[in-house]
Amino acid sequence: MMQSVKYWLSEHPSIVNFRWSQTQSFGSTWFFLFSSIVVYVVAAITLHAFLSIILPKRRRVPLGLILAIHSLCISLISAVIFAGILLSAAADIRDTRWFWRRTKTITTPFQWLLCFPLGTRPSGRVFFWSYVFYLSRFLHLFRTFFTILRRRKLTFFHLFNQSILLCMSFLWLEFSQSFQVLAILLATLLYSVVYGYRFWTAIGLPSACFPFVANCQVVLLCCNLVCHFGVLFLHFLKGGCNGMGAWGFNSILNGVILWLFLDFYVRRHLRKRNADDISGHGGSSSSSARSCGNSASEIKSE
Repeated sequence: MMQSVKYWLSEHPSIVNFRWSQTQSFGSTWFFLFSSIVVYVVAAITLHAFLSIILPKRRRVPLGLILAIHSLCISLISAVIFAGILLSAAADIRDTRWFWRRTKTITTPFQWLLCFPLGTRPSGRVFFWSYVFYLSRFLHLFRTFFTILRRRKLTFFHLFNQSILLCMSFLWLEFSQSFQVLAILLATLLYSVVYGYRFWTAIGLPSACFPFVANCQVVLLCCNLVCHFGVLFLHFLKGGCNGMGAWGFNSILNGVILWLFLDFYVRRHLRKRNADDISGHGGSSSSSARSCGNSASEIKSE
């Protein structure tokens, strides 16, 4: 059973022989990337404006089980990508150890996860799963339209965050950027848990009494920030990491996303604390129920 899983996720010829190419890979051109982002932003703004015109302000569009199915699909796809890139990374580490010894730039598997050797090309196992991760980002874009339909809400942060994450996953492939394997492992692990939780709550099961999704996103952003410092350290210590130009651009974008998210997270926390202070000193049970209710509303608004 395990051997069959390893074959289909890391040893299949389509995975081993994968190559990122504008002639062979769907969605691999700069034109496709930018046109997709423009279409996404324009469509989201148009839908929001259209609903604002034809429907009352607080009227929401029921989606039934669509949200639950979407969350389940992303959770399962993320789990497959996590397993695939984990097995593929282990196979690539096994097959390229000899090259590390010759170049003396990388000495441990963890260093390879953070820092690709100079001259790395976007081909092989881990780049196949990086490509699948890039394609899966388009599935995440539908969440914006679901939010507009259900919550009648569209924010700059949401549009910016989704567009930048799509752009970054493209840059990982285009420039064989270092750190992408570890970044995909962290992101897909988070997505499988978070969207599994969203599926859990979407079908009516109880939610956590704290902002589960927001806390997971903070953990992911902080882990990415720490790993970026690790990449920079190895770049100067080991004589260079591949794709550092794209890494620098991604680092700036990650910093902007982290700042916007923390600003949003802190403002929401302050509003919640002020609301609790104003509501007075109720019983502990009512306070706990109010906390669970706030958490559930936060999950629905994501």
